[in-house]
Amino acid sequence: MKIKNVLMLIAVASLSFFSCKNENKDKDAMQKDTETTMDKANNKENADKVMDSDNMNDKSTESSEEMNLADITKGEASLSTLNDAVKSAGMVAKLKSEGPFTILAPNNEAFKQLPDETLDNLMQPDNKEQLEGVLSYHIVPGNVDSNKLKKLIENNDGTYELVTANDGKLEASMNDAGEIILTDGRGKKAKVVEADKKGQNGVIHSIDTVLMRS
Repeated sequence: MKIKNVLMLIAVASLSFFSCKNENKDKDAMQKDTETTMDKANNKENADKVMDSDNMNDKSTESSEEMNLADITKGEASLSTLNDAVKSAGMVAKLKSEGPFTILAPNNEAFKQLPDETLDNLMQPDNKEQLEGVLSYHIVPGNVDSNKLKKLIENNDGTYELVTANDGKLEASMNDAGEIILTDGRGKKAKVVEADKKGQNGVIHSIDTVLMRS
């Protein structure tokens, strides 16, 4: 009788052991499945984020290049004075036309270097033609991005002559830091501080000085 009871206890203990072992295996399998599912979800989420980021960059580039030069100038806070001058000179339509044009765009800091009376006088309706002449001196026919201009400078012994929309002359060169420098008819120098704002009808390079003909 005792032997029979002992055998029954052993059988029960064995069943409990294997039951626990199988239960642990099931738990481990479930945990692995859960971790695998989470890893896949995280990988998909990260991939989606990368794709979204790439799409946003593409859309940003596309939207900029779909705009004309007048709209780009209007949208740049650093070019607000230039935008006002373009409107005063009646040149908005020109900057919206087919082109292509390269605009050497004086930023707001460049206009601040001018005497107050000079800028005020240029903005007067009676001086519209003079203002148009100043602005046209900052427009070069053709699409000349910074890489192209640098190659032209390098291939011409360090200087390249640009002809503006009103047949003015500008000398383009580079300093030791590889920055593009423009010298006007009076010998005044302007540096390109932000290059290659591209639009559907050309490109804009922001410069730090207002250029003047001789």
